[in-house]
Amino acid sequence: MTRSSQKTDTKPSDVLDSQLQQHLWFEEIVKRNKVEYHAGGSTQNSVKIAQWMLQKPHKVATFFGCIGKDRFGEILKKKAEEAHVDAHYYEQNEEPTGTCAACITGDNRSLVANLAAANCYKKEKHLDLDSNWELVKKAKVYYIAGFFLTVSPESIVKVARHASDKNKIFCMNLSAPFISQFFKEPLMKVMPYVDILFGNETEAATFAKELGFETDDIAEIAKKTQNLPKENTKRQRVVVFTQGKDDTVATVGDRVTMFPVLDIDQNDIVDTNGAGDAFVGGFLSALVQEHALEECIRAGHYAANVIIRRVGCTFPEKPDYH
Repeated sequence: MTRSSQKTDTKPSDVLDSQLQQHLWFEEIVKRNKVEYHAGGSTQNSVKIAQWMLQKPHKVATFFGCIGKDRFGEILKKKAEEAHVDAHYYEQNEEPTGTCAACITGDNRSLVANLAAANCYKKEKHLDLDSNWELVKKAKVYYIAGFFLTVSPESIVKVARHASDKNKIFCMNLSAPFISQFFKEPLMKVMPYVDILFGNETEAATFAKELGFETDDIAEIAKKTQNLPKENTKRQRVVVFTQGKDDTVATVGDRVTMFPVLDIDQNDIVDTNGAGDAFVGGFLSALVQEHALEECIRAGHYAANVIIRRVGCTFPEKPDYH
């Protein structure tokens, strides 16, 4: 997934051989193990969770993404409808709908992604369409995962600038260490527009290293990140770093505060894949209701606690949250 600009001696035949081996390996995994299929994608997971936490009205959240005109694309559309998410996909024929195999062993996970159509989003063919941009203009809060920096950074900048100009809230996620390592330039072009930045402890450490913060103290990293240059000075940047079972770190005003996560018996943990997405979804559900930061984090912790008890980023019919 680290698609850097480094030169290699790889030949096209090597890539084809690698893809074939990956496909054969995946087919073997499917044969030997119990496999469950879930509609996902990092940002789409968060949007689904936010809508689930809110319950009603339906279609509070609008999602933009790219799919292929195939069976998995149809499944994604169906699942989005079932989750009451207002999904508007750019559908194309170049690549099939993206897939990702999540191999779960105990409370450990390993992901093998075939991004495919997820890499094919085109700003001029989707975001720039009047009907879609009208949906952007209607929104009050925006959330984009850092993964999208590898696909269409120009789309992110357009949305981020709109949010900044209109004093709306623009949220982003560091998403993975390789984003800071290999896509630092587009990341830092967007950073001045980021009102709320999410990440986990590993992503935060890598971000700090790439920016030369010269500290591995996560509270200090959060503070230094908060103080990076910002376009819309009407909103102080909020930085939220999760740490698995350890306290969540967040900048609250000029202070850095630790928020304990909900207790859970290790035996109750089924699948940690999607926990970060769920945290963001819960957080956003409280944010759009204009709750205080502390309440947003509490909602995020609840959503993550529910999701790790189940396979995939799935949830019961209704949240038990008060």
